Amino acid sequence: MKTIAVAWTGASGLPYGLRLVECLIEAGCRVWLFYSPAAQIVAKQECDLVLPAQPREAQRELAQRIGDGKGLLTVFGREDWMAPPASGSNPPDAYVICPCTMGTLAEVAAGTAKDLITRAADVVLKEGRPLILVPRETPLSMIHLENMLKLSRAGAVILPPSPGFYHRPADIQGLVDFVVARILDRLGIVHALMPRWGAERD
Repeated sequence: MKTIAVAWTGASGLPYGLRLVECLIEAGCRVWLFYSPAAQIVAKQECDLVLPAQPREAQRELAQRIGDGKGLLTVFGREDWMAPPASGSNPPDAYVICPCTMGTLAEVAAGTAKDLITRAADVVLKEGRPLILVPRETPLSMIHLENMLKLSRAGAVILPPSPGFYHRPADIQGLVDFVVARILDRLGIVHALMPRWGAERD
């Protein structure tokens, strides 16, 4: 069973993060989730989702919303330094920050490790595990681009949520699934969120 850590930060794009967690649970992955205070605001604005400050309450509510009947989801507090992803002795198989603010991206690039969100990123990079950042901002400044380049050189994957249209999405969910499919592909997790390019020739 794969263990995937997921962080939600305050960038627009919480539907991507919520759908990602849902798909990981459906695929039978263990999910370690943590989020920033700003993500709580965005969750309410974009998903009509109230994220409690207490991890156990959040875990119960999210488990009901996404249908986690097997107890695969664990929510950790942002300041929980005893959480497994805070140490290289127990890192996740991969870590995805989705959505990722430019502030979070900059902190990861600087190695600040000031909370569990950035510490977990520091851990997976030093342990050689996959780190996927899904930054939602436009346009991009030189500072943004330089931070992304620095992280790419360090081994992180920069995966902007840029949905395609060749699969002719009928609604917003189709656009969300396109991006989540790309994340799952990088994680090596089988899914059927959308048809593959050229699949009709098979």
